[in-house]
Amino acid sequence: MLDILRTFSLSLPETSEEPHFEKTSFRVRKKIFVTYDFDTRFACFKLSEKDQDLFSLFDSSLVFPVPNKWGKQGWTLAKIEALDQGVIQDIICAAYNQVAPEKLKLPPSSPNSSET
Repeated sequence: MLDILRTFSLSLPETSEEPHFEKTSFRVRKKIFVTYDFDTRFACFKLSEKDQDLFSLFDSSLVFPVPNKWGKQGWTLAKIEALDQGVIQDIICAAYNQVAPEKLKLPPSSPNSSET
């Protein structure tokens, strides 16, 4: 699933992959929207409070706020290996839109969300 995370994230406008401590991060104009921890195999997404609540409803054992002040700021952990590819892509799009400049934001029903 890391390949899906990487490929889909890098397909979004002006996205780059860069190291972030012991993790890898995906950024739009230097702002992180997702990190991946190779040790825990969790991805961490920057979501709005609404999106964090929505995705956590799916299965709160697989998608849940980081349990500290970072979680209150929208950072949300996800065990992506247990998630459907479409859900992963939807979370990536929501995280991207949370940090992307207005002119780069994806429309709600982005054609990219159905790509593999």
